Amino acid sequence: MSRFFIFITLLPFAVINTGLAQHADTKAPEATVAEIKMSFRDVEYLDQAFIDAAPEERNDGLIVGELGVDSGNKEMIVKLAQELAETKEGKLDSLLIAHKGKFLFESYFLRGRINLPHPQASATKAYTSFAIGRAIQLGYLTMADLDKPIVSFFKDLDSTKFVEGVEKITLHQALTMRSGIRISKEKREQILKNRSLLKGQGQVQAYLENSEPITLESQSFKYQNDPSLVMQVIEAVVPGTAKEFIEKELLVKLGIENYKWREDVSGLPSAGSGSSMTSRDMLKWGILTANKGKWNGEQLVPKAFVTRSISSIVLTGDDDIYGGGQDVSNQGYGYYWWSANLQQGKKSYYSASAQGGGGQFIILIEELDLLIVVTASENDNSTLQIVAERILPAFVSNRL
Repeated sequence: MSRFFIFITLLPFAVINTGLAQHADTKAPEATVAEIKMSFRDVEYLDQAFIDAAPEERNDGLIVGELGVDSGNKEMIVKLAQELAETKEGKLDSLLIAHKGKFLFESYFLRGRINLPHPQASATKAYTSFAIGRAIQLGYLTMADLDKPIVSFFKDLDSTKFVEGVEKITLHQALTMRSGIRISKEKREQILKNRSLLKGQGQVQAYLENSEPITLESQSFKYQNDPSLVMQVIEAVVPGTAKEFIEKELLVKLGIENYKWREDVSGLPSAGSGSSMTSRDMLKWGILTANKGKWNGEQLVPKAFVTRSISSIVLTGDDDIYGGGQDVSNQGYGYYWWSANLQQGKKSYYSASAQGGGGQFIILIEELDLLIVVTASENDNSTLQIVAERILPAFVSNRL
């Protein structure tokens, strides 16, 4: 297999270099020890973007191939990457593509490094969701438990202080941002003044006694702190701690070693944001999703749970589609995974995506068996539009 590399300066004048795999200067950029230790925002931009149409085999569980040989239109994707490097459009730090189970394209810009965990922001929610799925797969929960009230999983709460309607909050609703919990800004500020009361299940107690009454009207989609309730359920039902469970049953299984995961005020792993993953490891989460919960022949998450996670359980509308554009519509939400239709020509393709503020995406187009991973440093992006307009044509035209 031949290898194809391009280095391109992040300046108006492009320096293009094609080389062989054995050349040391064609390796993907790696973060130094100092860069790994510093805040991500303090990492300096790359002098040159790295574009590779035949990703290196690194024995990390990913099956590599070559763009344009195994599938896809190399010219179209490389041209896109060159433009992204030259214009810095979207502030991308990385762009990775896998098709039909093979990792075909890898590129790094700005702060992107092959070994540097990138802040995931709300993409962390998708990983939290799959931790619930893993608990179901191992028998600590059942699919039927998704429709049980959240309060049924906790033993250390004082129900006499709950607001009216708390029993209406199911795990399913918390997974779809429809708990109905509504806490005023003033009350939130008051709660945070005594953080010691939020340790462990005290966090749940605080939510359920300081919310407005839970009603049918309040149980509408609202992007808020519901994931912390879900992490509390994980902590309550699995052996050991939620942190140990996620590490042993998901991260280790996926071969993810180089990561960070911030602790919430409760002492549990932060569920709504706070994790950091490398771009290649994000691709593993995407492959797990594309394979309906299976990794290396082992069913880590039930197929039914994955299917539900990436479906449009709630339609959220087209008013504010993150990373959207004229070819992106019909936005929905599943179990912490977003969905949208991507228009290419006369055909529309359903996409499911884990999304994080700042521009983190794991995008799955099941019909094409196509995965795209993007990391970025700014919220001002049009990633889904770029996928619809520039990436889909490179694989639609190469369908067998």
